[in-house]
Amino acid sequence: MIKAYTFTKTGQEWYMDLPEFIAQGGSKAELQMVEGADKMLDMMAGNENSVTLCIAKEKFEGADTLDLIEMCDRLIGGAIYLLKEFEGKQVNQRMWLCRVTEFVFGNMPQQIFLKKTNAS
Repeated sequence: MIKAYTFTKTGQEWYMDLPEFIAQGGSKAELQMVEGADKMLDMMAGNENSVTLCIAKEKFEGADTLDLIEMCDRLIGGAIYLLKEFEGKQVNQRMWLCRVTEFVFGNMPQQIFLKKTNAS
């Protein structure tokens, strides 16, 4: 199932807009995009302070792929992913995705497919 998620930049920090995570006891700090995910969003958003991405565990038309390259230990949580290409350009952007990924997907998938939408 493809779902759209919006990410918003406040100052120099990116946050995922995920009110259902907050409603279930998560914090805004946990929704901050760090360790490479922030750089990915800067690239995807261009000069904008918001970007909406369609995200899924199954490949869909026009989607780029985040590949799982390393699970982190339980203390840190999450996993390291690699975005090799974005919109046909080689970027090789490594990033850490935290436990919020598990909240969204139910696990840390081997691959995550994403595509920037024009809805931001």
